[in-house]
Amino acid sequence: MAFINYSAREINCKLVYYGPGLCGKTTNLKHIYEKTAPTAKGKMISLATETERTLFFDFLPLALGEIRGFKTRFHLYTVPGQVFYDASRKLILKGVDGVVFVADSQEERFEANLESIENLKQNLKEQGYDIAKIPWVIQYNKRDLPNAVPLQKLREALNPGGKVAEFEASAATGKGVYETLKALAKLVLADLKKGTR
Repeated sequence: MAFINYSAREINCKLVYYGPGLCGKTTNLKHIYEKTAPTAKGKMISLATETERTLFFDFLPLALGEIRGFKTRFHLYTVPGQVFYDASRKLILKGVDGVVFVADSQEERFEANLESIENLKQNLKEQGYDIAKIPWVIQYNKRDLPNAVPLQKLREALNPGGKVAEFEASAATGKGVYETLKALAKLVLADLKKGTR
């Protein structure tokens, strides 16, 4: 749920990057962070335990405009990829405004994508969200690798009916990273303007 800071005249939105382990969630965030002007972003924080890591930072995009005189600040989070960190994933999804599901295009990660998207749906449901009503997009990452699954196969498994906006990407090179973020940010802003949640 977006948090409104009346004194700063800012609407704070929480965007979460979700997906299987090593799919490119962290690489996405690092690329965005490096390319964002220093005056428009906060510090990147890595919450690391012995076995897991969560990245977080916030930024103020200048091109997306305002809502009723309020600037929009986006807080970007990644979840730990491994399924046994489910408690952390649930906690990070609390108060979410939008989700990027990062799918790993590699053949050997196909099942991990299916498991992770089901886990996302379940965890959102436990938080009281309906995935059909929350702004979310799919990013097919690592499209540049030789062992990438055909796009059609990924679509059929992760986005049947093609109802969710989807993007091909290579987070390591930055291809598709901003397009994914911009699409989600627009969906979140449209959702806020409607006031549906």
